[in-house]
Amino acid sequence: MKTGQKSFSAIIMLFFLLLSAVVVSGPGVAFAASAEEINIGVNGTLKRFTTEITGGEEFLQKAAGVLVFPSVIKAGIGVGGEYGEGALRIGGKTVEFYNTAAASIGFQLGAQSKSIVVVFLTQQALQDFRRSEGWKAGVDGSVALVKWGVGEDINTIDIKDPIVGFVFSNKGLMYNLTIEGSKFTKIAR
Repeated sequence: MKTGQKSFSAIIMLFFLLLSAVVVSGPGVAFAASAEEINIGVNGTLKRFTTEITGGEEFLQKAAGVLVFPSVIKAGIGVGGEYGEGALRIGGKTVEFYNTAAASIGFQLGAQSKSIVVVFLTQQALQDFRRSEGWKAGVDGSVALVKWGVGEDINTIDIKDPIVGFVFSNKGLMYNLTIEGSKFTKIAR
């Protein structure tokens, strides 16, 4: 191999080692946010939710609980991982903190940040989530991503699923995404 190829291969190996360390280490990673930092991010994300989604504020008032991740970072080169920290709110107050982590394999290159809002519409769905030790979307519970037309009020949609999710990028609400396979674990803050 040429010197340039060896250097590139070494960089790729280092990236995968660092990415693996971040995904595996979960809540103990060095960049863990404080409770105050998480709550500030959650407040901003919920404000954005109610601003971008017509009827969003009323919709959240009907929820049994809302799990909010202000920033979930995803990075990868062929193999990827994502991680973020957030809070569960019940009645507008933070009751617990969580992290989310997922790994993926396939064509991917680069990094992105997204915000996730998971809304528990029934007490049973919320209780099942809170009782779990590492709840995995799609395994322990199905999360439906809601789609609707521009200008349509979220409260006019007949949502039958007990858990619904919303994913935002820097450009706004993202469609045709999934959070299936993401694991949510309670953390201490």
